[in-house]
Amino acid sequence: MKQPPYRVLLADDHAVLRSGLIAMLAQHQDYEVVGEAASGLDTLSMAEELQPDLILLDLTMPGLSGLDALPSLRRKAPGAKILILTMHEDPHYFQQAMRAGAAGYVLKKAADSELLSAMWSVMHGERYVHPSMTHHFIEDLFPHTNKQSNANDWTNLSQRERQVLRLVALGHTGAEIAGELNLSPKTIDTYRSRGMEKLGLKTRASLVRFALQRGLLS
Repeated sequence: MKQPPYRVLLADDHAVLRSGLIAMLAQHQDYEVVGEAASGLDTLSMAEELQPDLILLDLTMPGLSGLDALPSLRRKAPGAKILILTMHEDPHYFQQAMRAGAAGYVLKKAADSELLSAMWSVMHGERYVHPSMTHHFIEDLFPHTNKQSNANDWTNLSQRERQVLRLVALGHTGAEIAGELNLSPKTIDTYRSRGMEKLGLKTRASLVRFALQRGLLS
């Protein structure tokens, strides 16, 4: 394992953020900033030239995004750990980045002591995930952990549960569904909660994705 100081390449299109990171890392002898890149293409060329130990990579940059640059970065600087530093809490960004080989994922709103912990972790062979994203990491690694009931999924639901969840996924309110099915709002809520639990889903957004994937909204 390489010993510090670790050579760091900063890749972010915001100069103010890069300046702040440089000032923060200057206080820690374990890290040496060797380059700054403001675009995905600049990141690729600088990573190949500098061969840093660690790349702090923003996901959205002009030209070529950090997310699109990730696979090429791993080829051009195979010895570098890539730590995502982003504003995006969207699980899709997170899952794509981790699948593409990122060693960690940190949100910019926590870019202080938490960032240093993340950098230390990835440089010591660990993966680091911002606490708010941890459940997405677990679901991505173990897709059946929270979806084991999906093996038989839709067919396990009663006809009423299927009716209610389909209407919920289509954007109808509880009151609208109650009126359409001639049931009380409380009964609709019971069917909705019970159906969601059987499917292992927690939010309307996850229900919509489930329904779209299975062609249930056509």
